[in-house]
Order: sequence, then C-alpha cells, then structure tokens
Amino acid sequence: MLFGGCLAKIAMVVWNEFRNDARVLKEAETLCAAGHQVTVHALHTPGVTREREVVSCGVQVVRVARSPLWKWRKGGTASAGAAQVRPTASGPIKGVSPARQVLRIVARLWTHGGLVWHMARLHADVVHAHDVNTLPTAWLAAKLSGARLVYDAHEISTSREGYTSFRKLVAVVEKWLMPRADGTITTTEARAKFFARAYGIARPVVLQNRPRRQAVQQSGRIREELALERPWPVVVYQGGVQQGRGLERLARIAADVPGAYFVFIGGGRLEASLRDIAAELGLQDRVRFIPTVALAELPSYTASADIGVQPIENTCLNHYTTDSNKLFEYVQAGLPVVASDLPEIRRVVREHDLGLLVPPGDSAALVAALRELVADADKRRFYAAQSRKAAALLNWESQEHELLALYERVLGDATHSRARAA
Repeated sequence: MLFGGCLAKIAMVVWNEFRNDARVLKEAETLCAAGHQVTVHALHTPGVTREREVVSCGVQVVRVARSPLWKWRKGGTASAGAAQVRPTASGPIKGVSPARQVLRIVARLWTHGGLVWHMARLHADVVHAHDVNTLPTAWLAAKLSGARLVYDAHEISTSREGYTSFRKLVAVVEKWLMPRADGTITTTEARAKFFARAYGIARPVVLQNRPRRQAVQQSGRIREELALERPWPVVVYQGGVQQGRGLERLARIAADVPGAYFVFIGGGRLEASLRDIAAELGLQDRVRFIPTVALAELPSYTASADIGVQPIENTCLNHYTTDSNKLFEYVQAGLPVVASDLPEIRRVVREHDLGLLVPPGDSAALVAALRELVADADKRRFYAAQSRKAAALLNWESQEHELLALYERVLGDATHSRARAA
C-alpha cells in the first residue's frame, strides 16, 4: 500500500527491550510485509541488547538506554550471542527510598525524551503506541512530526495487577488521549466494549494474541531437558510467573494430582515462591521449572507437553476480560486445555471444544479437571484433535487483514486531510 506515492513510515514504541514481545513483532512483520517501513523503538540495556538492529522481515529496531548513566555503568553493547533471555519482572517494586524514587522518575523522563526524539526525527507517517505507558510519548512524537497516532491497548490498565497505584493516572491519560488517536486496537471483544464505553470512542479493532500458524510437530523437548523418567503426562504452564494467575494454587494442587509432571516455563517475581511450595510439599521431582525461552524455541517446548493449563484468577477487570496468549499457543501446539471459566476464555474453549473449564480460584475443580485428563488418555487425544482442528482458524494469519484495514483507513484519512489543506 502506498501513502502519498511512497511507502508509509511507521514508528512503533514499546516500554520493554523488544526481545520477547510476540504481539508487537507480529504486527511489525505484517506491516513490513505489506510494504511499509517499520521501526520499533524500545529500551536498551547496554551489555544485553543492541542499540540498533534489523530483525525479522526487515523490521528495524532502535533502542534508548533506560538511564543516561547506564552506558558508562554497564559498558558496551551486546554481541549477537549475548542477548540472552532474562525473566521479566512485573508488579510494584517495594522498599525503595524517596531519593531512589526521584532518580527513577528522572531516568524515566530522560528515556521517554530519548524515545520522542528518535521517533520525531524519523518523520513517520504513523506513530503506533503499544500500551498506556508509551501513549503520551507516542502522542507527543506524533504531534512533533505531524504523524497519525495509533494506540494499541494490550491490557485494561485501569484495572490490572500491579497497577493499583497508577489507576487514576492511567484513566486520565487514556481519557484524554484515546479519543485523539486516529486508530485504536485491543485484544478481546470485551475489552473493546470497555474502551468504547469508558472513553466515548468507536469500538477498537480486536486483534487477539494469537501466534502464527504452526506445523504440527512431535517433540520430546521438555522430557529430555528435564530428564523426566516416568511416562506420566506433562501439564504445562507457560508465560510470566506473576500474581493473579493462579500459579501458587497450581503448584499446591499438584500434590493432589498424582501421576503427572507440572512444568512452569517462564520467569517472574513468583518463581522463588513456587519453588518454595514445591520443596515444602516434597514435589521437587514432579513440579519442575524452565526459565524463559526465546520465542522461536517456545513452540517445540509447548508441543512436548500433554496438557496446557491456564488457571488465571478473577482478580481484576483485566483478567476477567482476557483470552490469554497462552491459550492460543496451546491450541497451535495441539494440546487439550484446562482453563479458567472467564467470558472470553469460555467463548474460545466452548466454540472449539478444546478442553475443560473450571471456576477461577476453585482448587477442588482444578484438581478434578486435571485428574480427569491425566487419567483418560482417550479424552486427551480427543481434545488434542480439536485443538489441531481449531489451529487452522485461531492463528495470526487469519486476523492480520484487520490490522492492514485499520492502517489503510488511518493513512487514507491522512491523505484526505493533506489534500484538503492543500
């Protein structure tokens, strides 16, 4: 698609290092494949990431250090092999002195200023903000460069785990800036309804957190890597090990589901707590851990499990309205699922008959569902076949046209505006 006779320049911005952000990478790849020039602006950690690089499909990445002092303190940039995957922390940081808080605020403002500067000097046609913590930065960059603004709300951040202290500020930012965006995106129908009602805007385009279509694969990666000796089913949870996701409950109920391995793939603030629970209950042999793995490697791990579990709890509106990327990852891997009975998750699981639903936070129901699938190989095979069938529909490729249609409208509106001005 051409914009004013030339390819459109798109500046995306994320508040992470852009090393394991599957959603942003897929959107950037889709737009790049359509002929646009896409640059993702992200955070730089000297010694870990590169300040500039080109990734899949020619997507360019520009990173800004988190602090003006980090370049000297950490030194250098990472080599190609040095950018190892680290677990990402989530949630509030406690016990920080007021002086340190001030320094962190100053460092953040410096980083946001750097992101604005890089995006503005790109002279992009569209600035695309991923989540609310980049929205003001993207809006300012768009104003400075005369670009259109797209806002991609991955979460409902006014009701989200770890955002309690910022909810009022988030509401003010979104209420002010979301109606000023030229295009909006979110992840589920329920979230689209929320944003439309909360801020009086047209319903955002829904792009679910689906992975790309994957070929069916046979893998023994988890069993080989962890040297699992018994032929028991492997129950896998993959993703951030964070509060509100039912993970401590899952670790504890493993004691009541004999004849199965429970494997957590991913890192986060709860990892130490989960390991302590496994040790306390004497489950170290059956409850196992694999650190965060690279996106390209994850499908082979998932495919080597037998049951995918998503025990997220109904602790906030953000969780209540989620459908979860891991649910779709389990589908692409051909796994039967056990998942919390929340509206958007229920819609997917029931429509495609993918597995068993349990009331969120109900340990007894979770135990019963897992026992049922662990004990019944025929039922596991049935749900696995259903997942493989659904994988042909529940993938990124089947919805990416919605992103392209949004950009066609946003860029078309910009063309008409310039024509009227002329």
